[in-house]
Amino acid sequence: MKVFFSPTQKTHRPAQFLVAGKFRPNPDVPERTERFMAGIADEGHEIAEPQDYGKQYVASVHAANYVDFLSSAYGKWARLPNAGSEVVPNVHPRHAGKAYPSSIVGRAGYHLSDLACPITENTWEASLWGAHSATAAALAVRDGGQDYAYAMCRPPGHHAGADFAGGFCYINNAAIAAEIMRARFDRVAIVDVDVHHGNGTQEIFYNRGDVLFTSLHGDPNEFYPFFWGYPEETGAGEGLGANANFPLPRHTSDDVYLETLGRALAKVRDFGAQAMVVSLGLDSYKDDPLAFLKITTDGFRSIAKALAEVNLPTVLVQEGGYMCDDLGRNLAAFLGSYQAARVS
Repeated sequence: MKVFFSPTQKTHRPAQFLVAGKFRPNPDVPERTERFMAGIADEGHEIAEPQDYGKQYVASVHAANYVDFLSSAYGKWARLPNAGSEVVPNVHPRHAGKAYPSSIVGRAGYHLSDLACPITENTWEASLWGAHSATAAALAVRDGGQDYAYAMCRPPGHHAGADFAGGFCYINNAAIAAEIMRARFDRVAIVDVDVHHGNGTQEIFYNRGDVLFTSLHGDPNEFYPFFWGYPEETGAGEGLGANANFPLPRHTSDDVYLETLGRALAKVRDFGAQAMVVSLGLDSYKDDPLAFLKITTDGFRSIAKALAEVNLPTVLVQEGGYMCDDLGRNLAAFLGSYQAARVS
């Protein structure tokens, strides 16, 4: 399998995030990439570095003021008197209005939707090169003769909306891949199998009928992102019917997950999708630090096989999956099973 990854993605090292009133070490550490890459190497996949595509593909799914904010926020923040080492807001707008403050403190509150997406000195470059990896994978499938490709994106992206970051995510890599695929395919499906609902991806495509977004995730009644991911969210305007959420109860195991995935993939088929993007989260694993579901390594093999059997041009985009002993093994199991099913 063709794998795209840039070492620059490792330079983002956020120190902490706030959970239940306590600061804790941020789980999106660069060492995640080492575990992922070890799993990739074990399976003998072909690894390539993406080229620099600038901002053009990022700008295809994100607002101009947001892209400008991400690229300039740390420098402006560092010039504040007594500024901390990371950009973290101390205010959020209660509702979106027309005001867009000139203050970097105000803009941080405007664009950073929670306290799990601090911006460090290297966040922009790391995120941009993660987006380049997704771009390269999508172009390889769209134009390069690949039936499928994998983008080892880090930081993850599916909580990033058109103009906001959240949940460790800054640039929505899956949305970029889907937009690239749309240039060739009339109907594209995004299947999100991360343990969290991809609220940013949903927001970007909610009013569009050409991109189906479907997500399997921990029930947002008691799990992040809390305010999105419910079954009644089915799209709006031209996108009505092109959004399908499948919230799952705590401790859902392989069998129930796979049955639910079957219903999600039936939506993909009914939609008439001509290409697919998979938001691949491995944080649904039973021993993941953010565990909510109880998926096993064999479960990931079965999930990969079900996705492969849809038999569409597909871009696999890495989302979550955090530091545990089996992180690399789970990725190797997924990619190996996916490739075997496509080859057969």
